[in-house]
Amino acid sequence: MKYNLQQFLFLTDLDHTLVGDDQAMEKLNQRLNLHRQEYHTKIVYSTGRSLFLYQQLEKEQKDKDKALLKPDILICAVGTEIYDYDAQYQLTLNEKWSEHLSQAWDRELVKQIADNFHKLIPQPESEQRPFKVSYFLEANNIEILSELENSLGNAGLDIQVIYSYSDHKNYNNLDILPTKANKGMAMTFVREHLEIDAAKTVACGDSGNDIALFANREEKGIIVANAKQELLNWHNENPNENRYLAQNKFAAGIEEGLKYFGFLVE
Repeated sequence: MKYNLQQFLFLTDLDHTLVGDDQAMEKLNQRLNLHRQEYHTKIVYSTGRSLFLYQQLEKEQKDKDKALLKPDILICAVGTEIYDYDAQYQLTLNEKWSEHLSQAWDRELVKQIADNFHKLIPQPESEQRPFKVSYFLEANNIEILSELENSLGNAGLDIQVIYSYSDHKNYNNLDILPTKANKGMAMTFVREHLEIDAAKTVACGDSGNDIALFANREEKGIIVANAKQELLNWHNENPNENRYLAQNKFAAGIEEGLKYFGFLVE
């Protein structure tokens, strides 16, 4: 395989997007790493996981000899936390992004109101982050979403509610974030920080919390074939020539999309 002879920004979700088919991921990783070495392409992970759960996944992949590439930047907790590497190659929180999100955000009031909705089940403490309040919700109870949003809005809170697929057997994820925070806004922040054009940026995802990566974006978007129904429904209702629905699953779908957009060429 030959490579597009220019730097680009590669941003991807992890679970069920980059991660899911170890063989396909290993093949894609080799090609991305070579491209990074030669053209300084930037690799960014954008995950709903907290830093704790990201590091857990990183260890799991390393233990089975299918390691993740070290990203240049890590976006965690559905776009609410951005981590850079310091001189000692340790992940450090980007305080500028955190300061941006802190404006007009009242986490305690958000939690106080949301806790009144008894069908919401709090996620583990590791997933309760400074700018994210997270719950599990059964799929047959999603009718409470509009009521929840109204209650939070009536309290003067400038928030967004994101509902997305979970690996949990009985529940899906519900995250309450500041309006200024989601995966798409974090991508814009990182892209501008790296000084890479939108046209040279591609984002990949599979579920509802990835919609912000694709909604009305100039950046290219790749949706893998195994995407969850909430994302597929949205994709079909919101066509965009900058977005590609792959025929292959997981990392093979990413590679297919990268070829489609010309970031990787045969």
